[in-house]
Amino acid sequence: MNWSRQHPGWMMFGSMVGLLLFLWGMAIPLSLAPAPIGPVAHLFADGARATVMLTLIAGSIGVVLGVLAGLGKLSTFLPLRWLCDFYVWLMRGTPLLLQILFVWLTLPQILPDSIQVSDFACAAIALALNIGAYNTECVRAGILAVPHGQVEAARALGLSPFQTFMDVVLPQSMRVALPALANNMASLVKDSSLAYAISVVELTMVGYRVQAESYQPIPVFLTIAAIYLILTTAFTTLTSALENQLDVGRKRAE
Repeated sequence: MNWSRQHPGWMMFGSMVGLLLFLWGMAIPLSLAPAPIGPVAHLFADGARATVMLTLIAGSIGVVLGVLAGLGKLSTFLPLRWLCDFYVWLMRGTPLLLQILFVWLTLPQILPDSIQVSDFACAAIALALNIGAYNTECVRAGILAVPHGQVEAARALGLSPFQTFMDVVLPQSMRVALPALANNMASLVKDSSLAYAISVVELTMVGYRVQAESYQPIPVFLTIAAIYLILTTAFTTLTSALENQLDVGRKRAE
């Protein structure tokens, strides 16, 4: 058993610290690179921070949506189940770019004039709705994986339906669904690049502007690819450590 499996807590801590240090100090090594990267290193750093912020906000809301819609798909109340089925069918069956453009163009028309929604907020909403649909199926599968006998045992001990779900079903279902949820989060890091279509100044938009001014797309997009690789590696390392911490998919040695 390697060190990362023996000490998942330290791996989680190291991943988070490494990600924060990278976001805080990435402009320093980039500033040493030749043009067109070095002179605009701070722009790449700002774009990377915007990408991570967009991922964390949309991912957190997406988990909540996934849990709620997953419960809705298992509900005995047919209208609620149909609504959740329609939500998953719609979001999984249409392109993410179309969803981002739809939210960006229609939300200002729906809301009162006194409420101003930024481009960043529109992108976060669209990304959250999209990943929430994929999380729904992960959560639903996790809930169905919990043995029904445990639910019956909890009820026999006098737990209410809410207590049974919160203390027995939800922890075990999230433990089962965690690998798929982690994969969705890693994909969200890359999917957030589509926010450039509505002028959100994230990493891809920064690269597009820099290459448009410098006419040197190769070094620009190689730099962007390297940053995305570091970000996705940090997220996957963090989630892998969390899986080891929760002992997902294996039994502890006796």
